Amino acid sequence: MKKEKLAKFDIPAHILLVMEKLEEAGFEAYVVGGCVRDLLMGLIPKDWDIATNAKPEDVQKIFPDSVYENEFGTVGIKIRNQKSVNSEQETEEKEITEVVEVTTYRIESTYSDKRHPDAVKFAKTLEEDLSRRDFTINALALGVSDQKSLPTGRQAVNSKQKKIEKIDGTKFELIDLFSGQEDLENKLIRAVGDANERFNEDALRMMRAIRFSVTLDFVIEEKTFVAIQKNASNLKFISPERIRDEFSKIISSPSPAKGIERLQETGILKIILPEIESGIGVMQSHHHYHGPYNTVYKHLVASLEKCPSPKLEVRLASLLHDVGKPKSKRGEGENATFYNHEYIGERMTKNILERLRFSRSVIDKVTLLVRNHMFYYNVDEVGEAGVRRVVQKIGLENIGDLIDVRIADRLGSGVPKAVPYKLRHFQFMVEKVSHDAISVKQLKLNGNDLMEELNVAPGPKIGAILAVLLSQVIDDPALNDKKKLLALAKELAKSKVEDLRKMAEEKIKKEQKKEEELIKKKHKVS
Repeated sequence: MKKEKLAKFDIPAHILLVMEKLEEAGFEAYVVGGCVRDLLMGLIPKDWDIATNAKPEDVQKIFPDSVYENEFGTVGIKIRNQKSVNSEQETEEKEITEVVEVTTYRIESTYSDKRHPDAVKFAKTLEEDLSRRDFTINALALGVSDQKSLPTGRQAVNSKQKKIEKIDGTKFELIDLFSGQEDLENKLIRAVGDANERFNEDALRMMRAIRFSVTLDFVIEEKTFVAIQKNASNLKFISPERIRDEFSKIISSPSPAKGIERLQETGILKIILPEIESGIGVMQSHHHYHGPYNTVYKHLVASLEKCPSPKLEVRLASLLHDVGKPKSKRGEGENATFYNHEYIGERMTKNILERLRFSRSVIDKVTLLVRNHMFYYNVDEVGEAGVRRVVQKIGLENIGDLIDVRIADRLGSGVPKAVPYKLRHFQFMVEKVSHDAISVKQLKLNGNDLMEELNVAPGPKIGAILAVLLSQVIDDPALNDKKKLLALAKELAKSKVEDLRKMAEEKIKKEQKKEEELIKKKHKVS
């Protein structure tokens, strides 16, 4: 290892404090795993993990203010320290409590369920602990000590696998038993030891391999890749929540499309998202899709790749927006149609996200975007009232995300221009009508006004009158004046509730039919 890499090490004071106290008590202490990998890459670690040969009860004696409530040998140590907090006026020092996780070296037995070890046993050496980890780049350990002599356990490490450097008077000791540094330099994801054993211990590690490859821009080593293909079916033993978390990280990475391709190449995609896999080989009409994007699968992957938004919901919608096409396809070649695929896709998307245990807010947002990604807008055909209806249906807060899905869809179709004139014009029109009434709450009168001015009793009739008023205001914003609305309401009050509801429903159906006809016209569907 080159000295300049070691010089990048910057371990927080509270982590050093815990390590020093463990060493003062005669135990070993190393930061291990991903934080060491990040340090070697010049990145700031998000999490810090300390491994030690001290048993949990020993750690608790050294740190009385600690918590031990698990079976994995991890003790949570509470450290109080001062931290600078910036405000608009000044920077002040505040005492905060940080929890440092210290885990006893351990070895694990067989994994009957492909998820959890049947038993956890504490190990005596660091070597045993590192040998159970997933990938070589995560099987690194870093010790910090100013002691003249190192504890006996450390001296057992082969000198070729141990690098000791002094930087600014501090001794850094790096332990690398599985050539993790070399794999970092070669940008390689390699399993520790036998890849089949590692993936049989925890099948989720296969998705982690893909996640690391796309977040770090690394290649998966050949034997590790083959082992993933061989063991992909074991992911059926993994909880949907864990799969969801890894999948979310993959499509939130800098290379989400590459992640989907690797999931497909390894056989994982057909296990966790068979609906996407079903788009392979499903051809689309060439007048709309070009070059390599003319199958549903390729188009979905390309749309994800071109998605301009980092938001999870928008990336999910970009990947899933045409997932209903294989089921809706009628005809072949230039005559192929996918009418109503957005509604089929909405239902499929809901099932997919519920299966993966996504939150209700994510499900609602993604299905909204998938259902409406085909919204029609043509400068000469859709006026302000039409734009207000789109905004009413989507919600002003979701318009930007819907446009991002449309951009992903366009670029994922091989179209060179992301935002054509009519989409820019739509954005202009949205901004123009954004202050117009698109909900009952934005009307210049409310239910109390109606009851007071018209002497109408509380009940469903109030809501029905307001619904009809809103439909008229969407057509003509100038009507959103209290006097004008009251005049209209007086006439509406003469009608029965059922008739009022029918009036509102007919208005909605009329607009839906008009929009469907425009979409049909656009896609040459009779």
